[in-house]
Amino acid sequence: MSKTPASENVSGADKTLRINEIFLSIQGESSRSGFPTVFVRLTGCPLRCHYCDTEYAFHEGSIMTIENILQQVSSYQTPYVTVTGGEPLAQKTCLSLLKTLCDQEYRVSLETSGALDISKVDPRVMKVMDIKTPGSGESDRNRYENLSFINEMDELKLVICHRQDYEWAKELVAERVMTNQRNILFSPEQGTLSATQLAEWVLEDKLNVRLQIQLHKYLWGNTPGK
Repeated sequence: MSKTPASENVSGADKTLRINEIFLSIQGESSRSGFPTVFVRLTGCPLRCHYCDTEYAFHEGSIMTIENILQQVSSYQTPYVTVTGGEPLAQKTCLSLLKTLCDQEYRVSLETSGALDISKVDPRVMKVMDIKTPGSGESDRNRYENLSFINEMDELKLVICHRQDYEWAKELVAERVMTNQRNILFSPEQGTLSATQLAEWVLEDKLNVRLQIQLHKYLWGNTPGK
């Protein structure tokens, strides 16, 4: 891939972010599951989902320039990059990072809670946006106007904690989500709802959704940086 120096793409005010960690792993979620991927985890999140497995990213992190982030990403020699959190869009400079990664010809995805505005995310980025179910404790934070900015390459993720969540999610998909949206992910809360049970519900109702398990957790458990 041909790379342009980051300093040519980013203004001085938009060069730094607080980064919790940057690491190479196997993508465990979305349609890109299984691909070696560099994860850039930003610090900070305004939500407190009860099942959150990255609470260490709420506050811990170091200031890095976008140029230094790109240097570290480049060292892993893979075209796939996922910007995640926390909630990455809580830092405004995330938009500049996403654009710069796309300019560098990476295949970029963004993992976002769906609680913040996604309208200004670079259109080359694959957005993987949560819709929070009641079981998360944060369903009142869903920003449904974001659905207007979801296109056919983007993906919607719903973490299902129990049968009530499943029924809520099924109704929401039927009533509020675009009927032509092909990439709707139903993921069981690990340790609470079995993937088998969720699969049975999906098959019984003949839902046009993708069952998703968190592959990285089956490989490494909840180990940070994996």
